[in-house]
Amino acid sequence: MINFNHVSKTFKRNQVLDNIDLKIELGERIALVGSNGAGKTTLIRCLLGEYVYDGEVTVNGLVPRRERTKVLQKIGFVPQLPPPLKMPVGQLVGFAASLCNSERQRMEAVAQRLGLDLGKIAHLPFVKLSGGMKQKLLIAIAMGRDTNILVMDEPAANLDPDARHIFFELLAERLKNTTMLISSHRLDEVAPLVNRVLEMDRGKVVLDDRVADDASLSGKLACRLTLRRPEEAIAKALMGWGFRDTGNGTEWEGMIAGPDRLRFLGVLSRYVGLLTKISLDEIERGAGQ
Repeated sequence: MINFNHVSKTFKRNQVLDNIDLKIELGERIALVGSNGAGKTTLIRCLLGEYVYDGEVTVNGLVPRRERTKVLQKIGFVPQLPPPLKMPVGQLVGFAASLCNSERQRMEAVAQRLGLDLGKIAHLPFVKLSGGMKQKLLIAIAMGRDTNILVMDEPAANLDPDARHIFFELLAERLKNTTMLISSHRLDEVAPLVNRVLEMDRGKVVLDDRVADDASLSGKLACRLTLRRPEEAIAKALMGWGFRDTGNGTEWEGMIAGPDRLRFLGVLSRYVGLLTKISLDEIERGAGQ
């Protein structure tokens, strides 16, 4: 469905994406994690056709840079930073609905569930809304569309706790028929929704972990970590998971139960800037596997 083939991107002399090879199939729900500057947002913008890049990106056989209108009609997108649009809210919703041949009532219904009454703010310019209201509206436009691809860059960042809870409920309702790519600093939030985790660091995919939806996850995994330097905070977290130091605070080994793999990766995502290498190898499967 979505293919990145030897994709690289450089800004001036800074290489932000480094020869990315990646395939995303229909129905995969991916958490895209990594520290600031790892390349997550650049990867998303190449997917949307916003940047020129080396290599090839395709969405259902279409090239985003060359056929951007057709590609964007197939994707519901929530950006990390709201665009500075001066268009009134009511006009914006109508325009978005017509652009992707969707019913604006669906967008209004999603906004209502998130606690945003579009009727009361229809006359206001989008740029005048609060950060939380902008985020709710962008989510409503993306999720109110008739599409089976959702791409979201830190989508819950400006949501209040109630709206955040409802947002993840909305995503959960679409697990069976939607491909999702969700960039987030909080893997623990999206772990129940996703079946694949991609971690990026310095423009490369350094971890690609899949969890089958129908797997019992009753097995165990041997995990090995390499850190850039010893750090007390991550050492304490790893020891809490029963890991042992095998290399002066920079090499760690331990066992992870299958059901805990995404929760464990969520813990590691807090220290992603310290990680240089991680491996998860299944060594034991449950009875009947």
